[in-house]
Amino acid sequence: MKIKTKLTFGVGFLFLMIIVLSVVSGWYINQLKRDTNNILMANYNTLLYSRNMLLTLEDVKSDPMAISTFQKHLQKQQKNVTELGEKEATENVANHFELLKKEPENQQIISSIRKDIAELMRLNMEAIEHKSSIADTTAHNAITVVSVVGTLCFLLAFILLINLPANIANPIQELSNSIKQIANQNYKERVHFESHSEFGELARSFNIMAEKIQAYSESKLDRIIKGKRRIETLIDNMHDPVIGIDEHKIVLFVNDEALKISGLKKEQLVGKQIQDVAINNDLIREMIKEIIAGTPINPNEEPMKIYADAKESYFEKEVIDINIISTGESDSQFIGQVIMLKNITPFKELDLAKTNFMGTVSHEFKTPISSIKMGLQLLENNRIGKLNSEQKNLVDGIKEDTERLLKITSELLNITQVESGVMQLNIKKSSVAEIVDYAVMANKAAAEQKQIDIQVKLSDDADFVTADSEKTSWVLNNLLSNAIRYSHENSKVTVEVYPENDKILFVVKDQGRGIEKEYQEKIFDRYFRIPGTRKEGTGLGLSISKEFIEAQGGKIFVESEIGEGSRFGFII
Repeated sequence: MKIKTKLTFGVGFLFLMIIVLSVVSGWYINQLKRDTNNILMANYNTLLYSRNMLLTLEDVKSDPMAISTFQKHLQKQQKNVTELGEKEATENVANHFELLKKEPENQQIISSIRKDIAELMRLNMEAIEHKSSIADTTAHNAITVVSVVGTLCFLLAFILLINLPANIANPIQELSNSIKQIANQNYKERVHFESHSEFGELARSFNIMAEKIQAYSESKLDRIIKGKRRIETLIDNMHDPVIGIDEHKIVLFVNDEALKISGLKKEQLVGKQIQDVAINNDLIREMIKEIIAGTPINPNEEPMKIYADAKESYFEKEVIDINIISTGESDSQFIGQVIMLKNITPFKELDLAKTNFMGTVSHEFKTPISSIKMGLQLLENNRIGKLNSEQKNLVDGIKEDTERLLKITSELLNITQVESGVMQLNIKKSSVAEIVDYAVMANKAAAEQKQIDIQVKLSDDADFVTADSEKTSWVLNNLLSNAIRYSHENSKVTVEVYPENDKILFVVKDQGRGIEKEYQEKIFDRYFRIPGTRKEGTGLGLSISKEFIEAQGGKIFVESEIGEGSRFGFII
């Protein structure tokens, strides 16, 4: 709790208790005054009037004015009736007084009047005693309540007296001692206040100051210089180009590799605004385009191709933000960026060699595969000789393996074309019906074997499409083949084609088990196969399909739910 809040709460509560004590005391004093006034004003006057009437009654025989005086006091008493039974006693006095005025000498009437006045005095004496008891009770309650409230005020004041000075003085004393330690160059001194008050904030600020002073005092200029030279040597000996800039995009350092590929000298870069250098240097401009635009680097971006060392080299760009946490601070601070170009030329050359090898091997495979197919056709010809059941099963097995090997070889050739960038596209106006018929006929036998019904829904407005007919047919055939392969027996596969926003949408829907959400983004990656699947395949078909469709400016997609099948499609 803040010191200010503690003071406000403590003093405010004490002030409130004093107000309560004053109000309670005033209220009880007013009650005592009221009770006392009741005794003085009512009962005392009745006793006074009764006494005067008794004295006047003694002078009735000798003083002619006594009757008039008695009647005056009686009238005052009649206006001062306050107690229970006092009215009847006063009326008795008045009745007997009327008789006395007629017979002034009658002692019996005078005696009755005395008795009536005595009864009147008795009633008021008892009332005085009762009201005195009430006043005593009120006084006792007042003493009790005022004592309790006063005790609370005393306890609160005592607690404030004990705690408040210590809460204020002790942190100040500790802070003063720590300041003296810092003044004596003991920079490891720290203040530890666990509270969240103003002193806690003061302690944190003091500790930050002490840490910075300690860091400054422990720093040595030669250490800084050695560390700087060590880092510069490390950067200069890196085989990858490196450029460092500060938060204002001023070049701080550049290594020899970066100078070599950029064709610049160090004085043309260091200390300059990098965007000013980029105006006259295409490579620097390419390196900082994301920094200037404030956008992240696209991970799918093609590597930078740079002619260096008398050959073409390939580089991947990486921009690293430099954020530091200053001594004693908790938030990081941006102080610049490092631009690195990773030389991936050896990997690119290996990848090219791999692609060439795959293309060569796949091409060479086609000749023996074709010979095997021709041999199988001859074996199946009854004119050469009839095969027995075992031989026929063996030939069927070899035929299936040959078809699968041929398919793998075709996919490898296709992926080789994609990787080498020599894919030939024959974009022209093509018949949608012919593309669909090719895919359906190619998979008819496989569908009949699993008793799967292929339904074709071809829109009347989807007659022609501007595309590479051969590659588009290959993609649709691959999607339909996959749908049949992963569908249950006696199910249905639907091929739909219809126009959408001046384009043609091809969709293949099956009733298989579906694809999990986490695999739907990876399914078009090369060699990826869904874990746990028992179906055979290379994992290249969908990857090649994606390359073929995107090469034509189209887009391929998948939508699937577990237990509800899958929906593959592409739009071109």
